[in-house]
Amino acid sequence: MPAMKSSSGILADDMREERDGIIKMLSKAYWMEIETVMSYIANSVNPDGVRAQEIIASLREDIQEELGHATQFANRIKELYGVVPGSMDFKAEQSYLQPPKHQSDIVHVVKGVIAAETGAIDYYNEIIQATDESDPVTNDMVIAILHDEERHRRLFEGFLREYDEEPPRS
Repeated sequence: MPAMKSSSGILADDMREERDGIIKMLSKAYWMEIETVMSYIANSVNPDGVRAQEIIASLREDIQEELGHATQFANRIKELYGVVPGSMDFKAEQSYLQPPKHQSDIVHVVKGVIAAETGAIDYYNEIIQATDESDPVTNDMVIAILHDEERHRRLFEGFLREYDEEPPRS
């Protein structure tokens, strides 16, 4: 005997089209997080120099948080009767997060992180708007993830300001 779906809310049979659209959005968010994890790993290993150490440490922390976000998106896809996509569906898009030509080019890494976080913030706001009325569970989850992404971006904007400032003169 098949499981009964809810008669109301996003899990209801008559919400299938809406649910499928949300699953598609969550799948894209899942891949964004997975790609960010891959790039953050590379960018937490490749940099050289004393000034790179704080960036490396921050990226290593962010890897775990971004992986957690990907896991949350995957779990929600499953809860909405979707299928979490496999690796053959992955298409890289984050050219701005590719490692720099010179391993001491920390500004390139910082700007790439800001671009990634900004992209996530923009897209997660779209998901929040799309789920505002129909799916409060996904909405709440994405709002919490959005908070993390905003915090990450703010931190890396601070790092960039440090690199943009002129050193003090004696």
